[in-house]
Amino acid sequence: LGQIKSDKQQPGGVVYSIKGPGVDEEPLGIFSIDKFSGKVFLNAMLDREENDRYRLRAFALDLGGVTLEDPTDLEIIVVDQNDNRPLFRQDVFTGRVVEGAEPGTCVMTVDATDADDPDTDNAALRYSILEQGAAGMFSINATTGEICTARPGLDRETMGVYNLTVQAADMSGDGLTTTAMAVIYLEDINDNPPEFTKEEFSMEVEEQAIGVDVGKVFVHDKDLAGSPSWLAKFTILEGDPEGVFAIRTDPHTNDGVLSVVKVGTGASRGHRGSHGFADPWPLPQPLDHEVRDRFELTVSVQNERPLEPSVPASPRALATVRVRVRDVNEAPVFRENPRRISVLEGTPPGTPITTYTASDPDTHQIQTLTYALLYDPADWLQLDPHSGTVRTKRELLHPAPFLQGGWYIALLLARDDAEPPLSATGTLSIEILEVNDHAPQLQPPTGVLCGRPGRGGTLLLGATDDDRPPHGAPFHFQLSPQHPQLARNWSIARFNVTHAVLAVLAELPEGPYSLPLLLRDSGTPPREQQQQLNVSVCHCGRDGTCLDGALAAATAGAGITLGALMIILGSTILLL
Repeated sequence: LGQIKSDKQQPGGVVYSIKGPGVDEEPLGIFSIDKFSGKVFLNAMLDREENDRYRLRAFALDLGGVTLEDPTDLEIIVVDQNDNRPLFRQDVFTGRVVEGAEPGTCVMTVDATDADDPDTDNAALRYSILEQGAAGMFSINATTGEICTARPGLDRETMGVYNLTVQAADMSGDGLTTTAMAVIYLEDINDNPPEFTKEEFSMEVEEQAIGVDVGKVFVHDKDLAGSPSWLAKFTILEGDPEGVFAIRTDPHTNDGVLSVVKVGTGASRGHRGSHGFADPWPLPQPLDHEVRDRFELTVSVQNERPLEPSVPASPRALATVRVRVRDVNEAPVFRENPRRISVLEGTPPGTPITTYTASDPDTHQIQTLTYALLYDPADWLQLDPHSGTVRTKRELLHPAPFLQGGWYIALLLARDDAEPPLSATGTLSIEILEVNDHAPQLQPPTGVLCGRPGRGGTLLLGATDDDRPPHGAPFHFQLSPQHPQLARNWSIARFNVTHAVLAVLAELPEGPYSLPLLLRDSGTPPREQQQQLNVSVCHCGRDGTCLDGALAAATAGAGITLGALMIILGSTILLL
């Protein structure tokens, strides 16, 4: 490698030596020196990438080992050779770019390293694309390794992935080389509208069907499956003003599923499809073959994501869906349910009170309806099975255990003769109108009072009536007009709507008296009846009470004196 010499040569000669890394330090034995000539030798192959220079110390001694001069530095520089290929930082580089990107849109950068001296051409790298297919859609910056689009026309639906073989070469492209893969994925945009597979679809559904799927309309879309650019949403544009149908998207197949909406839940006027809506439609009615036996719907399809502005709408985004409503047997219907009627109590048996019939919605089928009593708890009614005429079977009277607030409830069954037959139940509510057929009854018909006018000489009279209001109270009490002489000793005055007060007008002897009274109610027309009141006149004390204990005991509880009544009423008022 070189030779060192001392300026202080001695007659006996100079002994040379070297020390440092590569000699007596690791790595050992790479360098050596001829101790008499001073020539330095290389004993092993050098690798610049491990050590690019060695700093040694050289010594000159005489034969006796005495230092002739100060040690000198000896630096050995390892000159680089192009013995290292470039290395990419990874075997596969991945990048993404939207389809339709303009030329010059940069996608990704590939980079490599070279272990050789970066200050020489041995590490001067240049990048190139060795293979990318015939289209040549991408280019690479030779210096930076940045990959960009080279021409227009990237279409994910034509080719969704590009596999590029890229190369890095040292010596500015003329030296050692290495390769890697660059995989570029095209990201989808909505550049393909969804289209129906055909212009017309035909389906069939039974009338009265609710909440069932009728059928599917099929679409295809070239965009990426599962993406918003692929997902379809459907709209019923025409042919269903009542909002009978709704259409949703099958999330797995992207097809449209037409269904009958549930009664009471309208679809939306916005697009009655599978997403958010505007104003609600009127509540739809069930499908009825007799009202409408077919529908012709116009359905549109579009994506969740709007189309790119440059993409024209497809004429196949509209389709006609023809739905035939199939006739099935329907149950009879009581149009008036419940039927409410009024009947006078006491109506004689066999009297027609109403004709309660049902109608059959199956107007296109000839069917006969028959009727039967399903519920008649008092067995009051009889029914004509063909005409539906209801008659009384026995007198309808008040009171009765099956009356609820004056109403009698019966159930009728209407059945058609289809196979299998269907039936309907109608409720017949009969109001039993009260008739004034009872006169008021004196209660109680006996009493005891003091035979002295004034204090103690009064008796409270009451009455009851089996009729219900308004044919009962107020009651009118009077002495019989057929016995005018009674008015000399007795008087009757109204106390309240159900009671009156009998008073003595002249002092009477003790003993029993029979007074004919005339009682009348307030019904229409009023009913009256003459009844006997048996009164016992007792011996009076100073306070107006009876002194005859035997007489009082015999008639105890038969009547109530006015004083006792006032005590009772006062206590009741205080309690209230």
